[in-house]
This record gives sequence, C-alpha cells and structure tokens, in this order.
Amino acid sequence: MGQLLLMFVLALLPIIWLVIALCVLGLEAHRASLGALATCAILAAAVWGMPVPDLATAALEGVLMALWPIVIVIVAAVFTYNLTVHTGAMETIKGMLTSVSADRRVLVLLIGWCFGGFLEGMAGFGTAVAIPASMLMALGFDPLLAILSCLLANGVPTMFGSIGIPTTTLASITGLDPVRLAVTQALQVAPFVIVTPILMVMLVGGGARALRGVLPITLAAGISVSLSEVVAAQFVGADLPMVVAAVVSLGVTFLIALRSNAEVPAAYALAGGDETGGEGAGGEAAPANGSAGVGEALRAWCPFLLIFMVLVLTSKLVPFVHEPLSALRSTVNVYSGDPEATLTFSWVNTPGVLILACGFVGGLVQGCPPADMARVLVATIRQMSKTIVTMLCVLACAKVMGYSGMIASVAAFFVGTLGTLYPLVAPILGALGTFVTGSGTSSEVLFGTVQEQAAASIDADPYWLCAANSLGVSAGKMLSPQNIAIGTAACGLIGKDGEVMGRIARYAFGFVAAMALFVYAGVLLGA
Repeated sequence: MGQLLLMFVLALLPIIWLVIALCVLGLEAHRASLGALATCAILAAAVWGMPVPDLATAALEGVLMALWPIVIVIVAAVFTYNLTVHTGAMETIKGMLTSVSADRRVLVLLIGWCFGGFLEGMAGFGTAVAIPASMLMALGFDPLLAILSCLLANGVPTMFGSIGIPTTTLASITGLDPVRLAVTQALQVAPFVIVTPILMVMLVGGGARALRGVLPITLAAGISVSLSEVVAAQFVGADLPMVVAAVVSLGVTFLIALRSNAEVPAAYALAGGDETGGEGAGGEAAPANGSAGVGEALRAWCPFLLIFMVLVLTSKLVPFVHEPLSALRSTVNVYSGDPEATLTFSWVNTPGVLILACGFVGGLVQGCPPADMARVLVATIRQMSKTIVTMLCVLACAKVMGYSGMIASVAAFFVGTLGTLYPLVAPILGALGTFVTGSGTSSEVLFGTVQEQAAASIDADPYWLCAANSLGVSAGKMLSPQNIAIGTAACGLIGKDGEVMGRIARYAFGFVAAMALFVYAGVLLGA
C-alpha cells in the first residue's frame, strides 16, 4: 500500500507543479508548462526507469500531435476571427446579433452555448473557446468573463465533440456497443447540461438575480440540448448527438429571443446599447448593421457559413467526400519504445486545414487583398506563440506520463485501494486525463479500459462506469491548461492563465464532486 501511495504522489507531481506555478506563483502558462515537462522527464527517467531514447521520442510524439492537428486548428480559428475584425465584417455581425437581443445574458447563450456547442460538435480542439470568446469580447463583454463563460460551456459537449470521436474511441477500445454507450453518456450528462446555461447566465450577470426574466430561455437552451442528445444518440448513433443538439438549441433559443419584447435591464444591456431588447446595442453603428442587406450580411458571415458547410460536407455524414479526403494521410511510428504506437496525420480532412481555407476564401469574398490576409496570419501566429509553446509542452508531458507508466500508477492506486467505493473516483480519472492532455479522446484512451476492468472487479455495469469517464471529461475540459491558454490568447489576456484557472476551478471542482456522487448513486441503484 505504501508503494502504491508513493508512486501515486510522484506521478501527480507534474500536475501539482503546474497548478502551483499558475495559481500560486503566477507564472505564465508557457513557463509553467516547461517546468511541468522538465519535472515529468526527470521522474520518468529516475523513478519509472524510462530510457532516454524512449523519453525523447515520447515527448516528440506529443509535440507533433500538438502541432497537427491542435495548433493548426487554433491558429486557423483565431485567424478567421482576426480577419473578420480586419475587414470590418465583425461590426456587421455585432449589429446583427445585437438586433436580436441587446441582453448580454441572451447573447452568451446564443454565442457561447449554442454556437460554441456546434463548433465543439463539428471541430473540437479548442475552436469552441477561441471563436465564441472572441466574438463575445468583440460585442463588449469583459474578456475574462467571455473566456470563463466559454470554458464553462465547452465542458459538457466534449464527450460528443469532433463528430463523436471521444465516444467512438471509447467504444472501440472497450468493445462496448457505441449506441448504448452514447445513450448512457447522454443520460448521465443531462443534469449537467441543463445546469450549465444557468451558471453561464449567473456568471455574466453577476449572480442568481441575473436569471430574473431570462430563466425560461435559459432552461430552454439547456433542456433542448439534453433531450436532443438522448434522442440523437438512440436513433442516429454516437457521431452526431452534439451537432444535432446544438442546431436544435440554436433554433429554439433564437426564436425565443426574437419573439421577446421585454425591456433589457440596464445592468445587463451591452455598453452603449438600447435597453429595449429588439434594438441594436453596438453604439451608433449597430442599428445600421443590424438592418444590413442580405448581400452585406452574407459577406460578413461568409467565413463562418463556409466553416459550417465545409465541416458538414467533409464529415462522416457525406461519405463520398469524407472518405477520399481522409485517405490523404500518413501514419508514422515516432515512439521508440513501441513499434505498434503510431501517429496519423490527416493532411486535408482535418479541422485546422479546412477552417484556414474557409478563412482565406471568406477574406477574399470580403474584399481583403491576399497580402493583407498574409499579414493577419503572421500577426495571429505571433499572438498565439506563447500558447503554442504551452500546447507543445503539455502534450509532450502527457505522452511521457502515458508511456512511462505514470498514468498507470495513478489508476492503479485508485483501483487497488478503493474497492466498492471506486465509482466515486471514476469521473475524477476522466477529468484528470483531460486536464493533463486537453483532449477528451486522450482521456478515454488513457482510462477507458481501466474503467471497464474496475466495473468487472466490483460487479458494476461497464457502460455506466465507462460513461462516467466521459462525464468527468466535462469537468477536466474546463480546467485544462491547454484550453485556458487558447482562451487567453484569443482574447488578448496572455499571462492571465492562473487567474482564469483560479476562477474556473470552482465550477470544475463543483461539477466533478457532483458527478462523483451521481455516478456512485447510480451504481448503488443498479445502473
């Protein structure tokens, strides 16, 4: 028992360092993550006996995985937003959005929750934080609140993100039926889906009093997602629950907002806006932009409409497009410790390439010269440079922890010491995996089989415990340093990662505690 505990504590040291460095010492994320990688490398070599060549190639695999597809998709997403600002199209978008509602509480639901959920369902990899947070900031939201609300919104959709890859991956490695697994996940996450929009409104409105007057639309935004996810999981499968749910929720929320004639209290109206819910709130230019003609509106929204159409057309929904593009890929073995450990690079059918292409085409439609677009792209890469370093270090650290056995030591401690109380930590493992890697899929790979084996050892339903891993992913995604770095870079708050982590931690810890009790109760009731 003492050996298990010692190895458990040592395995967590890189994570402990990262939290202390960000939240206590106030280090910038890229410096903190470099320290975490160094700590991880020393422990992997000295305690777990990882050979130096294996250590180096494990870290290299993490770096390459971070670069492609994660870094490219984040750069592409922020570039698209920056380009719409550069061309002036964002002013038109702002005017149109505020013509629907000048209420910050409603706009955070439409942009952060509904649109962000769609981006997570289709693309993932941080796009659901970068783009909505940038748009909210452009509308006049406090940048910190914009980031926090989008981090909160990005948690619960993650299990069905990127066309359901985390769920289908979990089903594949455990041998569970993907449809039954997806339905179990949708039922487990439903209460947290309904609660999340309520918390978002309270966050941007400054407390529970902010729900006054908008509780019906807030509940509709959450309930429409939860019901749609269950139905889509049952009748469509594991790939599309979040995409279907986001589209349904966007339609429901938009229609309710459009039909509302209630006055917007001054405390919740956008700065410089009219307080009559149906008028623009973006200053003097907002009314004109809100009544933009069809051509002007299409030009302004062009990059985002293209992203929507291209992501759908290249997804599994359209196999005759998806399959040929997906075939343009390379598979390599980077990690020297296992010839079976491969890394696949999709050169065309990956969200980063597709979003970048849509950004350039959208810029041309908006009349932006190619030279200007190139300058915006270079400026975006500079803007994201520290975030890129953070992501490279975090993914390298995650790979070293995984290959060396550090992650296995964490799992072994929980499984070996808790017995029938294990369900209490099942979602905590899912959260831990996502915190370290920034990826729901990676968390499923790290701990999916652990959850299945634990279910067998305590005679619990494997679908319930494996779904609990995905449930925990929701909390870990909010708190992931990688996701936080994406948000701070997109909103110009680089160096504020520790402050963001400290603020979002209360939600993440609250979620994971409630999830632990919920999962344990389910096991006791025979779920």
